[in-house]
Amino acid sequence: MTRLSDLPEIVPIFPLPGALLLPRSHLPLHIFEPRYLAMLDDALKTETRLIGMVQPISVPGRDSRQLHRIGCAGRVTQFSETEDGRYMITLTGISRFRLGAEVEGFTPYRRASVSWDGFAADRGGPETDPAFDRDAFMALLDRYFSSQQLSADWKTLSEAGDELLINSLSMLLDFETEEKQALLEAPSLMTRRETLVTLIEYALRGGDAEERMQ
Repeated sequence: MTRLSDLPEIVPIFPLPGALLLPRSHLPLHIFEPRYLAMLDDALKTETRLIGMVQPISVPGRDSRQLHRIGCAGRVTQFSETEDGRYMITLTGISRFRLGAEVEGFTPYRRASVSWDGFAADRGGPETDPAFDRDAFMALLDRYFSSQQLSADWKTLSEAGDELLINSLSMLLDFETEEKQALLEAPSLMTRRETLVTLIEYALRGGDAEERMQ
């Protein structure tokens, strides 16, 4: 659990399309660009060791600097350095935030002011989903994995708690950036599960890009 008073007003920003971090979940990252190596070095010098994961807004045909307004901050909980100076790190999700103004400075990476208001549940214990029909969900997941020719450790999946199962699948499955953002912005675990089911059902129906969530 993290207290609001412990969270900084400004965080370093790591814009990475398709990389979803959720509270109490773990995201492995491979850091090799010089600006993000500098970001990691600076983050490790702080008490919170926080990095803000934010997805860029997709703009067809060009690289956009525009970012989605909601991201998730993760604490660096594991890191190792390779012989050529790169890092393998793990971020543990602490809390979502609303992105404010970017902060000008001399760092090679982006920083922004953030608001933690409205995400108090992120900083508490695991969420539950009383309406979760696990048997029906696992049957749907089995169909999806078969259609995508994916293998799975079904024993681990069946033993995972509701939040761990839903959040892990939301982070790992191959969805578009805007769909990942919808999963991130879901106000509750139940809503995220419903969104996840919708995305899986679209994929099973062979939905094209126009059918997918806008």
